[in-house]
Amino acid sequence: MLSAIGKTPVAGVVALGRMGLAGDEQADPSVHGGLAKAVYAYPVEHLPFWTEQRRSQVASLFDETLEPGFMGENLSIEGLLEGQVWIGDELHLPDCVLRVTAPREPCHKFNAVMGLNTAGRLMAQRGCPGFYLAVAQPGSVQAGQGFDLRPGSRGLSVRDAFAAKRVKHQR
Repeated sequence: MLSAIGKTPVAGVVALGRMGLAGDEQADPSVHGGLAKAVYAYPVEHLPFWTEQRRSQVASLFDETLEPGFMGENLSIEGLLEGQVWIGDELHLPDCVLRVTAPREPCHKFNAVMGLNTAGRLMAQRGCPGFYLAVAQPGSVQAGQGFDLRPGSRGLSVRDAFAAKRVKHQR
């Protein structure tokens, strides 16, 4: 199974272009990647839930605490959950600007990497997909940087957009 989901934290400054972070790979840009999905952000607040799910459902196999990057995110964020960010909002970092474009949609590869055949369903039920970002202003990023959230048109939150996609797929 071809996947680029496995990410690891990096130190230092990383260049950020229109298609994403320097050195990053996207195995299937038709689904994950491209201009509208150049960067995937995931709230670190969700990691304890996933750690517990893996421990309780397949304890004999998975006992490690999940670290930033495990979910496949290029950008681990803190303090910004899916119900607090809207499609079109912008994250202004010191040297670049990222625009929120869509929630992540989990696929079978996510289930495989998590070691849980219900991982995608759990992500949907819990409403914790993280979100994709387009690069509105290229530049660079570095671990530990803060960001300012600048509101867009505020028509649809990431959580609501994710819920709407779930309903559409269930029809």
